[in-house]
Amino acid sequence: MSTERRAGRQRAVSDLKRGLILDAARAVFEAEGLDGASLRAIAVAAGYTPAALYFHFDSKEAIYAEVLRESLENLGQTVNRAVSRSKRPVDRLRAAAMAFFRYYDENPGDLDLGFYLFRGGMKPQGLGKERDTMLNTSLEAALHPIFEAARGLGASSEGAKLLMVDTFAHAAGLLLLAHTGRIRMFGVSASNLMEHFIESEIAALIRKKRRIARTVKQ
Repeated sequence: MSTERRAGRQRAVSDLKRGLILDAARAVFEAEGLDGASLRAIAVAAGYTPAALYFHFDSKEAIYAEVLRESLENLGQTVNRAVSRSKRPVDRLRAAAMAFFRYYDENPGDLDLGFYLFRGGMKPQGLGKERDTMLNTSLEAALHPIFEAARGLGASSEGAKLLMVDTFAHAAGLLLLAHTGRIRMFGVSASNLMEHFIESEIAALIRKKRRIARTVKQ
């Protein structure tokens, strides 16, 4: 076997082991959270010794960051697929916002992963500055189609950014209410409320765009 083939085989084996570790870790994190999980529990679930995990990750925070990065990458791909089917900015904004909401609505485990900061109460914790920055960048990338669509509807850069943040905050609040079952006390649908929110924002953008157009003509 040539050196190149041997190296390729070793990479494939390493990637397979890494994937098994991440799959096992996700299950442990979903059950125990970041604080409750341990490298030993992850190793047992993956069928390895704790020492073997250190060949791939230097800590459980590193493993958690990779699991969450994959989740955010899937989220971004889901939003981009939804947007790619729409041509008009208004349809792209609607598609991006609802795809973001529905991804977490249909994948509550990913919602739990995304809110690791508040495990054990409302006092946030992190995974280290570098990892937190990387994850925040991935989240912002998944939300960016909302920014772009808002710009296409005439919003300023600042206005589009605010709408992107507002959409995230609104979706997060509704998802937490739905995920915990608290929304049932109001007898409403989280999905319907999300749709109402984004339609209201779209209508406001269109009104503003028309108002500016009339001002320019005068």
